[in-house]
Amino acid sequence: MSNERAGSKSSQKKQGIYYGWYVIAALFFATFLAIGSRQGFGVFVKTWEQDWQISTATVSIAASVGWLVNGVSQPFVGRMTDVYGGRRVVVISLMVMAIATIGVSYVTNIYGLIALYGFVISFASGGISPATTGVIVARWFEKKRGMAMAVLIAGGSVGGLIVVPFLSYVLIEFSWQTAYWLVGGLALALGVPLLLVVVRSGPEDMGLKIDGEDSSGISDSEIVVKSVGPMFVEKWRDSLGSKPIWQLSIAYFVCGITTASISVHFVRWAISEDISTGTAALAFGVLSGINAAGVLVIGLLSDRWQRKNLLGAVYLVRGIAFISLIVLPGSSAIWAFAVIGGMSWLATVPLTASLTADVYGVRNLGTLFGFANMAHQLGGAAAVMLFGWAFTVWGSYDVPFAIGALTLLVAGIVSLSIREKRVSVRYSQVTPVPDGAAVDSGSGGVGTSSQGGA
Repeated sequence: MSNERAGSKSSQKKQGIYYGWYVIAALFFATFLAIGSRQGFGVFVKTWEQDWQISTATVSIAASVGWLVNGVSQPFVGRMTDVYGGRRVVVISLMVMAIATIGVSYVTNIYGLIALYGFVISFASGGISPATTGVIVARWFEKKRGMAMAVLIAGGSVGGLIVVPFLSYVLIEFSWQTAYWLVGGLALALGVPLLLVVVRSGPEDMGLKIDGEDSSGISDSEIVVKSVGPMFVEKWRDSLGSKPIWQLSIAYFVCGITTASISVHFVRWAISEDISTGTAALAFGVLSGINAAGVLVIGLLSDRWQRKNLLGAVYLVRGIAFISLIVLPGSSAIWAFAVIGGMSWLATVPLTASLTADVYGVRNLGTLFGFANMAHQLGGAAAVMLFGWAFTVWGSYDVPFAIGALTLLVAGIVSLSIREKRVSVRYSQVTPVPDGAAVDSGSGGVGTSSQGGA
């Protein structure tokens, strides 16, 4: 028997690359397209103002509606992921988003932009957000969850690095219509087929266990166990009575305020400082490139250190980046923001997603992280509108940037206040239970230690 088990373990080691990494590669490309194209919205603000004879505040309405609709979609697509599996959600979402993106190239006024970008694209892109892709990754990985999440989110950073400057180039050389047609066509021709062929909702669809264990190598006499944390619950509603979900959501609300405002208004701010669209897009690309590396470093560290400390630090660093936009001359501020902001830009996503999974488990992760993402997008919707209004009225972004820096200070403090060692399965003394056993929602977990919630 011992020889059989040894042989089974040896065969598992020879399986090669764990299939979960192929899933991440496909989701990386989808995230690259989805986030990259959404971050490129700001490239076209000035052009639409001129073409349609409208103000910055008016263009901001389309972006604000988009962030709002995207936020509302998050709990919905997250719940669909929990119930039906992530594969169906991401495939259908990217297909709809791709077709609607091509459709944007044919709109001739702000109303068409609001309809297609604000409603259709923004709702569909909720299905290519961490509320769905993050859930898929969390179900494939546990031991290296932080790093796996980071690689996934790096797709968005690379999207900003490549797609935003690319859209700027196409705008200058051809037209904004061509830019949207190309991005939508690429997603439809390559992104959707790749998701269909590669992505599976969880390792059980491939006859595997989480982290790559082959279920066929486990005999009936062996018991597969899983760890259950002190705040794991059977029903997602039971989580709403605990502190961590609100702490994470409040901080993520601020994340939305600061990322949305920059993605829409960064290029417009640069133009107001006599910096060209091309230079601004390049600076945003530099920010995204630095962030791609930063996210991977954060992911590696988050599997070793407390995630909440890293999360708090990320928010505080981003606050410094916002201050640089106020105190430095425009020609210096744009590059200072690219470097400092790049160290923190999308790093909040893998940390927030991983923390949510660590505290509440993956059973209802789509729904719970969907609520956190909704908070993120609602903050973004409000910020996009208010930043546009402020610039239209005052001709400057200084006051909104100062408010952004202040909210980031609050987010940093709130994140640091999370009692991770008491609520996370990574640090709790838990008793493993048989795989497939239900969680006792009345006690907050199964086989937990006496340690309580936050």
